[in-house]
Amino acid sequence: MTLKYYVIYKPFGMLSQFSKEEASNVTLADLKMTFDKDIYPVGRLDKDSEGLLILTNDKKLTDTLLKPENKHWRTYWVQVEKVPTENALRHLRKGVLIKLKKRAYKTKPAKAELLTSPPRLPERTPPIRFRKEIPTAWLEISLREGKNRQVRRMTANVGFPTLRLVRHNIVDLTIGNMVPGQIKSLEAAEIYKLLQLDKVR
Repeated sequence: MTLKYYVIYKPFGMLSQFSKEEASNVTLADLKMTFDKDIYPVGRLDKDSEGLLILTNDKKLTDTLLKPENKHWRTYWVQVEKVPTENALRHLRKGVLIKLKKRAYKTKPAKAELLTSPPRLPERTPPIRFRKEIPTAWLEISLREGKNRQVRRMTANVGFPTLRLVRHNIVDLTIGNMVPGQIKSLEAAEIYKLLQLDKVR
């Protein structure tokens, strides 16, 4: 079997799967490329989130990235309602209580910084809804865990709801200047190096 590796910029509104549960669903099958049947996404981004998603048929890579004990940094650019205070950022870094499956869960320590200017990103389609009386700000948040809708739950907990969420990188693998729907093919040595997984090859 030939191992294949792809990085995509998942667009807003697209499900991180190939199957369509409803005719109206936009899925990975709608990308401008036909993938082999053994290619699957590594993890997922929810429908309303954008950015870096890895597709591969390398089960060793998938298992290594998804095992909770193999912690690796995932970095998100997050546009939020209002401008977060230093106190809010401190709470995000230390961990906040969120609800998962109706149970309280305290998030692990994270990195959270207020960006001084918006990141260079393609416009979202459709754009977020702006309200003139409420300012917005961009955060860079890095996590070593990936609970369901975690970033959104975290920013909501400290009083700054997420408006737009883009996964920019996993370890040293980034979306760079990619645009929504774009696909890049990588070699095994390159992706393992960028993910700092050389030792597991």
